[in-house]
Amino acid sequence: MTYEILTVPCLTDNFAFILKGPGGTAVIDAPEAGPIIARLEAEGLTPDVLLLTHHHDDHIAGAEELRAKGAKVWGAKADAHRLPKLDVELEPGKVDLFGDPLTVIEVSGHTVGHVAFYHEAAGALFSGDSLMAMGCGRLFEGTPDQMWQSLRKLRDLPDDTTVCSGHEYTQNNARFALTVEPTNPFLNDRVQQIAQMRTEGKWTVPSMLGEEKKTNPFLRADLPEVKSAMGMDGADDTEVFAAIRKAKDDF
Repeated sequence: MTYEILTVPCLTDNFAFILKGPGGTAVIDAPEAGPIIARLEAEGLTPDVLLLTHHHDDHIAGAEELRAKGAKVWGAKADAHRLPKLDVELEPGKVDLFGDPLTVIEVSGHTVGHVAFYHEAAGALFSGDSLMAMGCGRLFEGTPDQMWQSLRKLRDLPDDTTVCSGHEYTQNNARFALTVEPTNPFLNDRVQQIAQMRTEGKWTVPSMLGEEKKTNPFLRADLPEVKSAMGMDGADDTEVFAAIRKAKDDF
């Protein structure tokens, strides 16, 4: 079956996504309802499902307006106490979405109870604020080890996966990445591409997972060259990840 992913800019630097398929239409995250509803109407679509990655207001604020348009709200059972009322409470594993499997992946770190959604038939990962283009979310609730294990799960997906993440933070993330791996040729090329895209007013989200694996320092904390660049040869992977995350927080 053929799927199409529509990217919907919201608020200042947020994104929602519309997954359009022959069996139905899903919206992923709802930072605000207006732009999402406008895009749905422009495409002649009705939202069947709203998938929520985590409880932060800039991902759920439009949920009730989309529910009023017909969307059933799906979210993590573990986070149900602070999400909008859920029609379907999800646990990690596979569920059916419009006749194809949707994999619900527990990715605590940014928050505890955060989930990502991998839709194999669409070749898409909806990662919220876990894995981002050139970065990852701040650890507001989880531990470095939780986030590192979460990112490892996402890194195991195919290189040709489209990563639909929650924010346009890529250019700043890229500047930071250069402080970690200044001699990474893939990173240097990507930094130039990102700068050109932003100069032209283009969004850098979605991105491709294969590119993230080559350039995103938060996915590379276990690599010897990254440990060496951080002055942490032989250190535990989680310790290296934690050091990279702290450096980004202070950047």
